[in-house]
Amino acid sequence: MTHKKRILLIEDEEDIATLIKLQAELFGYKMHVEVDGLNGYRAIEREKPDLVILDIMLPGQNGFDICRKMKNNPELKNIPVVILSAKGEEIDTILGLELGADDYVTKPFSPKILFSRIKAILRRGKESEKVAKILSFGEFTLEVDRYILRKGDKIIAITLSEFGILKRLLTNRGKVLTRNQLLDDIHNDDAFIVDRNIDVHIASLRKKLGPHFDWIETVRGVGYRLREEALALATK
Repeated sequence: MTHKKRILLIEDEEDIATLIKLQAELFGYKMHVEVDGLNGYRAIEREKPDLVILDIMLPGQNGFDICRKMKNNPELKNIPVVILSAKGEEIDTILGLELGADDYVTKPFSPKILFSRIKAILRRGKESEKVAKILSFGEFTLEVDRYILRKGDKIIAITLSEFGILKRLLTNRGKVLTRNQLLDDIHNDDAFIVDRNIDVHIASLRKKLGPHFDWIETVRGVGYRLREEALALATK
């Protein structure tokens, strides 16, 4: 029997929750619903679902705080998060992605598109490509099977989307990758994700590299690549 993926929805609007739950059933997912932030976070800790759909404006605790707490919790940080919110300003989207959300969907929304995005995110966990378990560049190492980025002995917090981008750049050493190629890698051909999100994730990765932010090079009009100088340092 195929295991049904478990999705936790934290949404206080009953009509929206009912609509999403119906669509989840049509896609073959098992869904649990919570209507406030405090009980929602407790449910995440208890259930450890395969994915969380998270509203922002919730009673008890807002969705941004829940996302932040998840990504700071070693047991929860690898659970994908899709933010679903009426807060559609660019600053809200950027904040959600920088906090570690894998996607940001604004209301009103198409349930079919929402679950197409969710399906693409969940497919990432079935990735079968053969890559080294540890990828090194400069003083950094990416532990592929543990989704961990280290600088020396220090762990650098990294989201699943940032992990996917960085791994793709490292496994295509020195090669220029377009935004669409990077989108394909982390969203599996989900045509509904805008390529501007890649720029947000790249900016976040550069910030985490600190003084070596320029190792991720922008190739104007094409995309990005990891500079060969960074890769050469890892081999010395």
